[in-house]
Amino acid sequence: MKIHSTTAIRRRAGFTLLEMVIVLGIIAMILGGAIFAMKGIGDAAKLKQVEADFKSLESALQMYKLNAGTYPTTQQGLKALQDKPSTTPVPRRWVQVMNKIPNDPWGAPYSYRFPGKKRANEFEIVSKGPDGMENTGDDLSSQDD
Repeated sequence: MKIHSTTAIRRRAGFTLLEMVIVLGIIAMILGGAIFAMKGIGDAAKLKQVEADFKSLESALQMYKLNAGTYPTTQQGLKALQDKPSTTPVPRRWVQVMNKIPNDPWGAPYSYRFPGKKRANEFEIVSKGPDGMENTGDDLSSQDD
């Protein structure tokens, strides 16, 4: 009958340093792949945020029109939803519709024009997009279909 020493048994019961390094390497590779795969999710979320902001601002502009009788002019802009316009046409029945006008997800203020470029009888809200520059290919408009 063969008797094992207790030190030999203890040595076999744990992980070696090499095994631990291999496991940590595999975990790091999995995490790296997951982070790389999630990179595009942030961009998609920002686009959804712009859509939600457009809908919120459109609702606020509809409320403004119900009270004032017309949409704000391009010169009055979205600020007319927050502060009573002092430029012509000054609405007789003005009600504050929004406490704060949101910025787009990239930190720039939304542009507003009435009449819009594509449909002249409607207002248009525009985000400058990720590059922050106006009239470039990444601009987003409330009149885009």
